[in-house]
Amino acid sequence: MASRADNIASNLNLGNFAKATELKQRIWFTIGALIVFRFLSFVPLPGVNPLILSELYDQTRGGILDLFNAFSGGSLERMSLIALGVMPYITSSIVVQMASALHPSLAALKKEGASGRQKINQYTRYGAVLLCAIQGYFLAVGLESFAAQSGLQAVVDPGYMFRIVAVINLVGGTMFLLWLGEQITSRGIGNGISLIIMAGIVAQFPSFAGNLFEGGRTGSISSLVIIGFIVMVVVLILGISFFERAQRRLPIQYPKRATQRGMMQAERSHLPLKINTAGVIPPIFASSLLLLPLTISQFAGSSVDTDSGFGSAIVTLNQYLAHGQPVYMTLYAIGIIFFCFFYTAVVFNPEETADNLKKNGGFVPGIRPGKRTADYLEYVLTRITVVGAIYLTVVCVVPEYMIAQTGIPLFLGGTSLLIVVNVTVDTISQIQSHLLAHQYGDLIKKAKLKGRLR
Repeated sequence: MASRADNIASNLNLGNFAKATELKQRIWFTIGALIVFRFLSFVPLPGVNPLILSELYDQTRGGILDLFNAFSGGSLERMSLIALGVMPYITSSIVVQMASALHPSLAALKKEGASGRQKINQYTRYGAVLLCAIQGYFLAVGLESFAAQSGLQAVVDPGYMFRIVAVINLVGGTMFLLWLGEQITSRGIGNGISLIIMAGIVAQFPSFAGNLFEGGRTGSISSLVIIGFIVMVVVLILGISFFERAQRRLPIQYPKRATQRGMMQAERSHLPLKINTAGVIPPIFASSLLLLPLTISQFAGSSVDTDSGFGSAIVTLNQYLAHGQPVYMTLYAIGIIFFCFFYTAVVFNPEETADNLKKNGGFVPGIRPGKRTADYLEYVLTRITVVGAIYLTVVCVVPEYMIAQTGIPLFLGGTSLLIVVNVTVDTISQIQSHLLAHQYGDLIKKAKLKGRLR
């Protein structure tokens, strides 16, 4: 049975959208910030020739860098100021969250409230700066080595000065994206970092669709492959939408409360547990962890001596961890499953939830309050997380393998569709919440006016 809030949300009057001034301002601010993000993706690094750079990037197409390029909205292909995107920040947040779950001092800092979260966010930004500097340096060195091997000089004046300038600009670009994402979250609509990632992926859709149908026209891609891929995308979107809204509702009962008119009936509610509590975090975390060593090894592999032991190890690593290879797919699936359970344990604490229920007098029918309730919540959460982990693994890994076998560009895989659908659903939900709040405000104003007339 749908709740009263669901019924009100389904019957929202979209005519109130024109009256919701604050919501319109938030939407326009979000659109403007995303436009700034897209403009920055076309600003190249100082000392780089964009025309020659596009020819160099064509030599590495089909590799793992295509996924990195998709998440950055094509910025890596153009070697722009935001070529690294927000992936260093996401990787840093993985490390800090794992450390906060394992290290006692960080765990205590996390429980301090707003001040503790602020310090943890500061540590995360420091880690993002360090990762940006490391990845930016190897990116600059790899760009110089690519140019030397191919005979095309994309870097106008290679050397240490170019590397220093590149690192400074890449770190500044990523930090600006983080600031822009925070502004979208606070002054716009939706989650800023997620919207930036989604905007980068959506920006690749037109070129992908054009290449796909052009391949069908020229005969390089079979018509059956195109039809099958379109069907797969539609099925994935429907499946993602279904599983992201799927919940296990645990019944919660509250005792009868005495009032002036007598004894009230016992209140009944439910505790919603999502099948996929972790959301899009597991595939993003798993892909970002794979991207960090792969970016370094793929760029370093073009500059090392293949006859040496280290050089042969780098080449072997690139071969085994290439897109579509069993080792890469296995590590990707393991990473998704691990982060499903890890992030679910981070965002949902059964003991804390059981204590809150006990303090408010609530209990699960047939389960004793306290530790028994916490054990029961953990029991249920573990089993639905298994289903969520299997769902995420199938959605992310199987399409990636099919794309690798058919040769379709990498950036429109299950991970990309999962991010786009999740962020879209979350943003629409926030818009509905603003409209619902505005509709409630109008009802309250009308009620006050009627009270005055009486």
